[in-house]
Amino acid sequence: MKHPIELLERYWNFSEFRPQQEAIIEAVLANEDCIALLPTGGGKSICFQIPALIRNGICLVVSPLVALMHNQVNNLNSKGIKAMALTSGLNYVDLDRMLDNCIFGNYKFLYLSPERLQQDLVQQRIKQMDVNLIVVDEAHCISQWGHDFRPAFRDIKLLRKIHPSVNVIGLTASATSKVVNDISDQLDCLSPKIFKTSFKRSNLAFLTLECNDKLKMTVQILKKYSGTSIIYVRNRKSTFEISSYLNKIGISSVYYHGGLSTVEKANQLNLWMSYSNRVMVATNAFGMGIDKSNVQTVIHHNLPESLESYYQEAGRAGRNGDNAYAVILTNNTDEVKTKKEQVGSIPSIDFLKKVYKRICNYFQISYGEGVDSIHNFNFKSFCSFYNFPTVLTYSALKILDRSSIISLEKKFKNSISIKVIVNSNALFNYLDKYPEQALIIKVILRSNEGVFDNSTEISLQKIINKTKLSEKKVIHLLTKLNDANIIQFEHSKTDAKVTFIEPREDDKTINRISKIIKQQEVLKRKQIESVLDYIKNDGICKSQKLLSYFEEINSSLCGICSSCLLGKLTKKNKDFV
Repeated sequence: MKHPIELLERYWNFSEFRPQQEAIIEAVLANEDCIALLPTGGGKSICFQIPALIRNGICLVVSPLVALMHNQVNNLNSKGIKAMALTSGLNYVDLDRMLDNCIFGNYKFLYLSPERLQQDLVQQRIKQMDVNLIVVDEAHCISQWGHDFRPAFRDIKLLRKIHPSVNVIGLTASATSKVVNDISDQLDCLSPKIFKTSFKRSNLAFLTLECNDKLKMTVQILKKYSGTSIIYVRNRKSTFEISSYLNKIGISSVYYHGGLSTVEKANQLNLWMSYSNRVMVATNAFGMGIDKSNVQTVIHHNLPESLESYYQEAGRAGRNGDNAYAVILTNNTDEVKTKKEQVGSIPSIDFLKKVYKRICNYFQISYGEGVDSIHNFNFKSFCSFYNFPTVLTYSALKILDRSSIISLEKKFKNSISIKVIVNSNALFNYLDKYPEQALIIKVILRSNEGVFDNSTEISLQKIINKTKLSEKKVIHLLTKLNDANIIQFEHSKTDAKVTFIEPREDDKTINRISKIIKQQEVLKRKQIESVLDYIKNDGICKSQKLLSYFEEINSSLCGICSSCLLGKLTKKNKDFV
């Protein structure tokens, strides 16, 4: 049997483990059930990947984070380790093939969403797998007391019934003792070993700065600290506006939000990761699976949704051990805005029922049907069609997603569908007169022979790449061909994909989860109050305040947060700003 350190050196190029990693690995290899609480950037994945590589068979990893699943699968594949992810939106044929590969194809890791465990096919195939370890990532999601509870996580217990002799490890970056106990119960753990690393970050200064002009203060901070930075803002519009302003004044910047296409996200991320651009301005869609060690400042323009999310976002600074700064900018309007935006965005049960019925009607889902059906989705068009408020509607859809009624995946798609409605002679006679239109048609015909028979989805990007024409020009020329009755042309832009997980049952569907929704609403209000208390209370060390929230007591004053500086070193605080 290979020693863990050998695999660490071979695949990760590290010569020693981080705190607790080796102890967790040894416990997993000893077939113990484990729950590991490791802070963001603490190297959670190594704790299960190394023992899974040592053992024969395949490791099952259940995670709610699609982006993180794909990120880890890509990383493992790049190391020559066979891994795959089963996310929502796979058709039956692809799902069947991928599960077969897991059984017969010497795969070491299978990542899957909790919703996948609800499918009989998945359960039956897992019975046939030689499973060596069950991993639950973001394990706080299994607890009704956790900050992102997902009812589908409760089905993970099925894996223990299917493979009763296989041990389990639950991983989370933040959990109270109440949540840990619930995780243990829900995973059916037998005297689990609990591993908890201190959440204290001695090199990270937690600062709350009150200011009238947040953009001006941001520029001051960026000029004082010239390292890499992340700026978190509430909405997509702000990412673009702030990034544009920073570039205008000579601070290189890119922006990132959930509405960007996959290609655009990758480009923006690469520009920032490669140091071509110093600052990333982003919504909270940015961050999962992002590991950049030299981030010097993380600046929040708006109050975070919870102290859990704040700790994770702030914790992206200073992972290299150098001095770093996590700054929340606040003013006297933030409390009112936060309560309006976050509490006001919690939909009522009646509104949730309305949104659910409408989205079923939107995709023509009949009562009792719809399971596993997949649909491209334009959120703005949906809201406009039914005259729904966007913020409240999005919150409702996220509740349906977390409750495993639907799966809502942000996935930008810009597609066109074409059918040639004249014979080939008429087509080429027409194109002889219009060379630009002819160029586009030639590209389409060379890769899509069926366009004479059926409406066929065509890659718009491929046409753009082959013709060297702009998207606007391509759409214009295709529209002309449509108007001339040469082709039938449809252009569709979507920003998400919806998969129906349960059959449509209207009110009955929502009534089943109404108690959980009300409970989560109470939890949400408590989280907001905790954030406001953290912001407003300057009489307690910010680091101590965060640590006590995560039940770490008796910690010493950090001496570098805004509360410590205000109390002891007022001049230094002034120097900072």
